[in-house]
Amino acid sequence: MKDILVVGGAGYIGSHVVLDLKNNGYNPIIFDNLSEGHKEAVTGNEFVLGDIINTNALNNVFKKYKIEAVMHFSAFAYVGESVENPEKYYQNNVSATINLLSSMLKYNIKKFIFSSSCATYGIPEYIPIDEKHPQKPINPYGNTKLIVENILKDYSNAYNLKYIALRYFNAAGAHPNAQIGESHRIETHLIPLVLKTLTKEKESVSILGTDYNTPDGTCIRDYIHVCDLARAHRNALELILSGSDSINLNLGTGVGVSVQEIISVCEKVTGLKVPVIKAGRRTGDPPSLVAANDYAKKIINFNPEFDICETIKTAWEWEKNKKY
Repeated sequence: MKDILVVGGAGYIGSHVVLDLKNNGYNPIIFDNLSEGHKEAVTGNEFVLGDIINTNALNNVFKKYKIEAVMHFSAFAYVGESVENPEKYYQNNVSATINLLSSMLKYNIKKFIFSSSCATYGIPEYIPIDEKHPQKPINPYGNTKLIVENILKDYSNAYNLKYIALRYFNAAGAHPNAQIGESHRIETHLIPLVLKTLTKEKESVSILGTDYNTPDGTCIRDYIHVCDLARAHRNALELILSGSDSINLNLGTGVGVSVQEIISVCEKVTGLKVPVIKAGRRTGDPPSLVAANDYAKKIINFNPEFDICETIKTAWEWEKNKKY
């Protein structure tokens, strides 16, 4: 049973990856400072409380376990916060990641799965977005992800570190067992925001812009179920463990869904009416972000199983009975 270090493994995506790894014969070791994650999400797994800025804490983990590969999910990921407090983002997402990579190299661990983002592309020049699309991020969060991708490219060339950078589009949904799901300190994701109006946690949801050049005037995004993401991470891990070269891959469904369509599907799934406020556009929001996922299908056999209706059903079951 291979020991895999999952940094930030108590967070939303990390915890789903941990469960998938455990169910498929791996031994995930969670390393998390719990600033955003939830220990309840990884009950029954080996857990180390720590921060990747702490070299001693990292070294202790690499001494204790026979780590075969590292999966990195511990970035801060609030775009608005990154604009207001870029120092926080550059320190954690870039400096701390360099610290993690240095400890890995010290202990000769050279297999790395990186949680990147479609935010590295910025405003799309064409849709769907493939891996060759120019990377021109428009906020500090996207900048940090692109900087780390460039660091990984240089480390791969210099130190033979092999990595797969996975550029997610919009992660959504919850595990079908409803034991783990989406629970953020600051909730910015559309689907949980909509569903929270139906559990009466929020009074209404705002549609930020109804005059985009899209069929219904609202923004279009590519929503990928978190369990599909988790399987993609395991497939990427298996590829890198088998000796693959370093690569970058998009993870999305290739299907765009508008804000209005999300609201309509939430109403259909729940049988309840969503209270909506129409507001102005948010600065920097592109009209459409949709992935071209052909390369991921070819390289890691990536085939999303959940459509948007199934995704929202799992999110609703979680939202009604949240465990943390």
